[in-house]
Amino acid sequence: MIRVQREDFDIAAEMKALTGARTDIGALVTFTGLVRDDSSAPGLKAMTLEHYPGMTEKKLSEIEDEANRRWDLTGSLVVHRYGRLEPGEQIVLVITASSHRGDAFEAASFLMDWLKTEAPFWKLEKTGDGETWVDAKVEDEDAKDRWQKE
Repeated sequence: MIRVQREDFDIAAEMKALTGARTDIGALVTFTGLVRDDSSAPGLKAMTLEHYPGMTEKKLSEIEDEANRRWDLTGSLVVHRYGRLEPGEQIVLVITASSHRGDAFEAASFLMDWLKTEAPFWKLEKTGDGETWVDAKVEDEDAKDRWQKE
């Protein structure tokens, strides 16, 4: 399941909603991305994420579908926020559930690597020096490339 939303999310509530009363889940892996003030944008005051509704959800669904094809998952969830976010706020949540930890870990890692490079979001960082659009990073492309099928 994927959701693109402006409002924040509750990690515990999302985990409970994904797993419910199921007893066949042996592993639940979560990743939560936060807006950070780092060396690429020192003095970050806010980040604004923009997207094209419809197109974004379609691409996120394709990425999630690929993870479910590659690994034996009993459930998965991607929640990505948009709008104005400040340092420390939650920006993305990935949860993968499986009978075994290996599938859950690999799928979560895959999802984040692909979301960083393939999800159609545009990031505008606001610092004390003004606003700057964020360019793609080579290291993110390298991380995604390790998942390419031969």
